[in-house]
Amino acid sequence: MIRHFELVERVRAYDPSVDEGLIDRAYVFSMKAHGSQKRASGDPYISHPLEVAGILTEIRLDPDSIVTALLHDTVEDTLTTIEEIERLFGSEVARLVDGVTKLSRIELQSDHTREAENFRKFLLAMSEDIRVLLVKLADRLHNMRTLHHIPNPEKRRRIAVETMEIFVPLAERIGLRSWKDELENLAFIEINPEARDSIVARLDYLRAEGTDRADKIVASLTKTLEEAGITATVTGREKRPYSIWAKMQRKRIAFEQLADIMAFRILLDDTAQCYQALGVLHQAYPVVPGRFKDYISTPKPNGYRSIHTCVIGPGRNRIEIQIRSHKMHDIAERGVAAHWQYKQGEMPETEGRKFGWMRELLQILEQAEGPEEFLEHTKLEMYQDQVFCFTPRGDLISLPSGATPVDFAYAVHTNIGDTCVGSKINGRIMPLRTQLENGDQVEIITSKAQSPSPTWETFVVSGKARSAIRRFVRAREVQEYTYLGRAILEKAFEAFGYTYSDRALRGVLKIFRQENVEDLIAAVGSGMIQAREVLVAVFPGLKEEIEAGPGANVVALEDARKERAQRKAGAAAVPIRGLTAGMALHYAHCCHPLPGDRIVGIVTPGKGVTIHTIDCDTLESFSEMPERWLDVAWDVELAENQVGRINVRVINEPGALSSLSTVIAKNLGNILNLKITHRSADFFEMAIDVEVENLKHLTNIIAALRATPAINSVERARG
Repeated sequence: MIRHFELVERVRAYDPSVDEGLIDRAYVFSMKAHGSQKRASGDPYISHPLEVAGILTEIRLDPDSIVTALLHDTVEDTLTTIEEIERLFGSEVARLVDGVTKLSRIELQSDHTREAENFRKFLLAMSEDIRVLLVKLADRLHNMRTLHHIPNPEKRRRIAVETMEIFVPLAERIGLRSWKDELENLAFIEINPEARDSIVARLDYLRAEGTDRADKIVASLTKTLEEAGITATVTGREKRPYSIWAKMQRKRIAFEQLADIMAFRILLDDTAQCYQALGVLHQAYPVVPGRFKDYISTPKPNGYRSIHTCVIGPGRNRIEIQIRSHKMHDIAERGVAAHWQYKQGEMPETEGRKFGWMRELLQILEQAEGPEEFLEHTKLEMYQDQVFCFTPRGDLISLPSGATPVDFAYAVHTNIGDTCVGSKINGRIMPLRTQLENGDQVEIITSKAQSPSPTWETFVVSGKARSAIRRFVRAREVQEYTYLGRAILEKAFEAFGYTYSDRALRGVLKIFRQENVEDLIAAVGSGMIQAREVLVAVFPGLKEEIEAGPGANVVALEDARKERAQRKAGAAAVPIRGLTAGMALHYAHCCHPLPGDRIVGIVTPGKGVTIHTIDCDTLESFSEMPERWLDVAWDVELAENQVGRINVRVINEPGALSSLSTVIAKNLGNILNLKITHRSADFFEMAIDVEVENLKHLTNIIAALRATPAINSVERARG
């Protein structure tokens, strides 16, 4: 255990003006507050805050952070209050201790929702002062170092998984590579001990077989550079077990196939020497294709800068080399601590781009509907490897691996993402679902008339894009549920001789536990509350009549169909114009209704209305649920194109498929999907989805196909 005078010496080594008395007072206060408390290892509890403070001295953190580390558990685990901390150590330390205390509570949660809610608080506190996160990471690092003392294996595993899911990616994001590596490996011991032991055993064997191989490579690289007039510090390091295992999983290769168990680092004085050294090495040794990365010209989002290359080096060994300046190395080792201005309490303007990820997380926090969704999106944002693309003006945009132009658009600005209609990648118009690659130049085409499509969520990979799309879809759903709910209520009131008004609903809000009239109307539109229930609540004296309803005779399916057929089209029906398919309105895939079909709506709680044709066989299953039936009507003038499905039998001969597509195209139909359902020597049977204006349009296409010699038969699909 580090002693408190050793702690003071460590701080004085990089900050000669440190107030030693402040650290001494914090140590004494913490020791008295924790008293006789013991850790799971049996050590006095004071050993933990001392070790956490010691870890922070490795990245040369300021004295306030060291004091915070000594006091970080006093409010959580003792009778100490924040007010007492502020009185004795000042408002700055009290604020930091309060932030770390709030973050500590995330560890105590077992319920997923509460964990997610605490993670929101975590990131908010972190955004106000990054030192809160640094202290918390040091706290977690020491807890992981002593995790083996906890007797309960389930608890150890839970802590390890939480470390891997939350703290490792955060350490990576702020550039603390050494902390990130150690946290990964300590968690790896608990999560997958068998794999870890296997890799450690193989590393021990390799170490015993070739103890001097690394030294020979270091000496050879140093000599090669010196002969070119370059003075450099060359070191070799063995990769950690988790890093090796992760690479084996990612590339699906065996341990024996890994060629870079050892990595070598070359440190130089400036950027120019880095590129000079790269040229010397590439001239001296064959380069392994596809393994070169220049993070100096395009730094990682956390500020990491270095050149990575792989060569067939001395002794014909395949070796991985990192080339960087001493300043770059300092940032790589200490991350955010190397360039954060603590005294000003804010980030320098020149460093703003490196911490854009933090602003992205805060935007996601604003857009997410709930804590669990926020946790999902932030994990998406933090876990992914990066791909670097450029705007037409040459600005660099870093995105998660697998990102699409839609992710790119949202990364530039939320409004650009919301109005995105197309993209040009390297000057060529490409689909929005195209995966971007390093170095792509992306131009986003926008339109004020465009809005996010719910289908985008199926292919975007960034948390920011997904949260923005979901926010729009939620808002649009509420609008459409409100429109649909009001139309349903108006028709229901009218059916019993009443005039609908919002005022009539205000008195029944408490009955349905709704905050306002709009929420109640939206609940009716989504199917969570039935219009008949609202009528009974508003007019309790007419309960029997309302529950019987004007369509009480509509119980049997055939009666329902006859009544709908006899009724004047649209006379008492809810119009479905203005509703977006996939939100409050869904078209049944069993019958593919088209404008011109007689239709009926089936209300599904929480999903709105599904439209069926009146003769659809699926309606049999709803024959005893008249309360879910809704009379609906097309708005022919405003109806958008719909999808009709046809079953076609085509003669198996050259040009038959060409004839089929030509006939559909000449009749202004658009084939959206084609699936061969059966094939034989003579015929091919297929199901085709055709985009058409209405039933008449589909009927014309079917007639034209029947007149085509290559087509044996055509029928509209049912079921």
